[in-house]
Amino acid sequence: MKNDYRQKLHLEPQKGWLNDPNGLCYFKGEYHVYFQYSPDSPEGRSAKCWGHWQSPDLLHWRFTGTVLFPDHPDDRNGVYSGCGFVKGDTLYLFYTGNVKEEGDHDYITSGRGANVLLVTTKDGVTMSEKKTLLKNCDYPDYCSCHVRDPKVWEEDGRYRMVLGARTLDDKGCVLYYTSSDLYNWEFEEEIRTPDSGYMWECPDEFVIGGQRFLSISPQGLKHEKYISQNVYSSGYLDLSSGVYTEWDQGFDFYAPQTFDAPDSRKILIGWEGIGDIPYTNPTVGYGWQHCLTLPRELTACDKGKVLQQPVRELEALRKDSKPLNSGGSLDAELPFEITGSCGDEFSLTFEGVLNLEYSSGEFALVFLSKEAGGGRTARFARLETCRDIRVIADTASVEVYLNGGEKVLSSRMYPADTNIRVRARGLNTVLYRLDGIEVISDE
Repeated sequence: MKNDYRQKLHLEPQKGWLNDPNGLCYFKGEYHVYFQYSPDSPEGRSAKCWGHWQSPDLLHWRFTGTVLFPDHPDDRNGVYSGCGFVKGDTLYLFYTGNVKEEGDHDYITSGRGANVLLVTTKDGVTMSEKKTLLKNCDYPDYCSCHVRDPKVWEEDGRYRMVLGARTLDDKGCVLYYTSSDLYNWEFEEEIRTPDSGYMWECPDEFVIGGQRFLSISPQGLKHEKYISQNVYSSGYLDLSSGVYTEWDQGFDFYAPQTFDAPDSRKILIGWEGIGDIPYTNPTVGYGWQHCLTLPRELTACDKGKVLQQPVRELEALRKDSKPLNSGGSLDAELPFEITGSCGDEFSLTFEGVLNLEYSSGEFALVFLSKEAGGGRTARFARLETCRDIRVIADTASVEVYLNGGEKVLSSRMYPADTNIRVRARGLNTVLYRLDGIEVISDE
């Protein structure tokens, strides 16, 4: 069947541009996913707003439309990224309001207002009046005009906030603020590490299994074969050691955010896209662009590492299964899932589309045609051994999880047909057909 690139498993806009996930939370019996949204332009050239989905179970979603618009003096050039914080019967949404002054400015050292704003809601959709909490004058004087993306949590009887920042000497860092009432904030400290780029976006401090981590999306890292292969990176710092680890080594991953499920699982969702890419997404021609990743459960392991796996709720989408062992092949209709054990060397090939292969400690995700990858070529990851693999392939994306989520590679892909011939070598797996999630719209 000819592929129209509408996905069955991933949240994506019906029209316009999507990027960073925002305001992720569980509130009054529903999961809430906000996202930065330009509803009138698939290239992101229209007003930057927030869109909103909600779900009782991560499988059945309702799109309620655009819930935040740039309609305040302190966010007039864009409602940028932020977070959700639940307290009692109220959801507090903190975000960056972008302002660009007219005149001869570079908008790095002058001309840009980077304001922290707050709205509250009782139902996730109907918003209070906006209140400005922080402006440029409230940040350290060594900061440029690029300070943004608040994430708020409660700890030891006080509220804490992190903001990503760029200094005047082009160093990335995270600013910490504290508050006793969620409205009045005081600067506490900063964190930075050597040679870590010129800007840190989308900070998120979180704890798993007693280990404390700081997720960041640094810009300006040196690109290497196995490290920071994309134009921008996303990863986390183990705050006990300062070691930085990338979240995802595929083509399309940026600006992740974590939140807590009601059963205390830590869940991450990222933007399955990235800015300033040298490749393309053909959905632009149909009027929309980008999607979010599948929700992922996070667990901590030894040596300050985090494992990622698709949330267990997605297993309910599995339909019939077929063995796909070494030397075999199957015709599979997208979406599908492949999971199993690996040998010392193996490959899993989507004929004419994509090759996933492991040899001599290197895993590679390689597109087999320019059209299937939209100009994407290859991405790599180093593993001493590769014991197991899990692949979830949607109609226009693929997510690969290795060694229980020790390494993850996510990418958009654009096969011409939804029926794909899959070949296996050196591994024994099971292929599941998958039902799609349900998404309805109030618009």
